[in-house]
Formats: sequence, structure tokens, C-alpha cells
Amino acid sequence: MRKLIVFNWKMGPPSLAQAKRLLTHNLQQTIKNKNGEIVICPPFIYLSGLSSVVSRQSLVKLGAQDVFWENRGAYTGEISPAMLKNSKVDYVIVGHSERRRHLGETDEMINKKVLAALRAGFKVILCVGEPARELRIKNNELRMKAAKNYVKNQLERDLRGIHNSKFIIRNSLIVAYEPIWAIGTGVPAEPENVREMIQFIKKLLITNYHLLIPKVLYGGSVDSRNIADFLKYPEIDGALVGGASLKSAEVRDIIKIVSKHST
Repeated sequence: MRKLIVFNWKMGPPSLAQAKRLLTHNLQQTIKNKNGEIVICPPFIYLSGLSSVVSRQSLVKLGAQDVFWENRGAYTGEISPAMLKNSKVDYVIVGHSERRRHLGETDEMINKKVLAALRAGFKVILCVGEPARELRIKNNELRMKAAKNYVKNQLERDLRGIHNSKFIIRNSLIVAYEPIWAIGTGVPAEPENVREMIQFIKKLLITNYHLLIPKVLYGGSVDSRNIADFLKYPEIDGALVGGASLKSAEVRDIIKIVSKHST
């Protein structure tokens, strides 16, 4: 099974020229390593400039870091699904914890974004994950129980109305499990705990939302030193990579490792 790796560039690099160089490097590495699927999620301002580079290499897809739930209207600063379509975007990240925390995104807002993005035909990467307070529970079994309950509630709120919708989401909804306490800290979650959580999420998606083959990624301080620890499990379908996305050597090594764990 081919692993999916999403490189979230967050608010970098600082120029389009640098973005093109980084993307070209990613393309070259992907051509050498035919296994796996790579998604690049740059800042909005670079999407149009990078779309022509991506279109020449089908193994690399372009993703957006967010989307608004309306196609038009007086929503200053927002980017509509129609705008992203015109920039040749295939994937959209929704509900990243940094947007939840810094920009006050609620589950109600995220739910509207998920529905709008799916209706527009995007593959949606929905981010969920528990906060640090669950980490403070010393007993691993109790900690996992609290984390699962938190994620279950998130999914129920973020995916409200999905199973009643008329559009097909069978292959369009991807969940990224990102425990908030692991993002940007350099301390990833334990791979065995991630495996258990992803099994739990997949069971929920199959039972409650009738997804036949749900896809779930892991994110949170993923880099070339630890990504193999996660990808070795068949239940983990790939990774959402943050800070390491902007380091050429890291990107090169990550793609090589992904190739070894994809079939």
C-alpha cells in the first residue's frame, strides 16, 4: 500500500523563488522514489506560482493549508473552494490545531469547512488530536482512554452531517491524528499508542460514517529520524510533516524512507 506524506510548509519559505526551489527538490526526489504519494501544502500566496511546476509530475500533488466554507461573499482575507480549484489544488488541510488555538477555529467552523471542501471535490485532511492535559495522566491505559474520548468527540462534531450528505466521500476524507502536545515540540507520540489510536479512529469511521477503507495519518514532530517507526505499521497510512518540510535534507531522507515502506 502506498503511503501518503503531506508536507505542511506552514508560514514558509519567505519567497516564491525559494518555494519553487524547495518544490523542485521534492519533485526530483519523488521521481527517483516512485513509491508513495507526496502532497505539498504551501502558503496560499504561492499556490498559483507552484501549480505549473506540480502539474508536470503526477506523483506530487498540491494542497492548501485551509479553506473557507463559502465560494463568494464579504469575507475579508478568506480563500474560497473555487479559488483553490483554479490553483489546481487537490488536497485541503482542515482543522489544524494551530488554527484552532491561535485563530479560534471552532468545531462548528471546521465542520462547515469539511462539508464545503468535500462538496467542491477536494480530498480533505481533517486534523484531530488531544491536548496536553491527557498527557499528564500517568497510567497509559487511562491516558489512552481519555485521548480516545477526546478524539471521538472531535470527530463527531467535525463530521456532523457527513453521513447524510449526497456527495461521495469514500476516498475523499483523510484523518490526520496529531496530538496537540506533540506538534512542534520535538517529542512525537509513542508509535504503539499512535497505532492503537489510529485503529480506534478507523473503526469509528467505518462504523459511524460507512467509509470502507478509511485513511489515517500521523502528525506531530515527524522527521527522518522517527518516521519509519510509524510507517512500519500497516494501520498508519502516512504522515503529516510540519517543520521538517522546509529542510531539503530532511525532505530527501523522508521520501527515501517512505519509498521503502510503500508497496
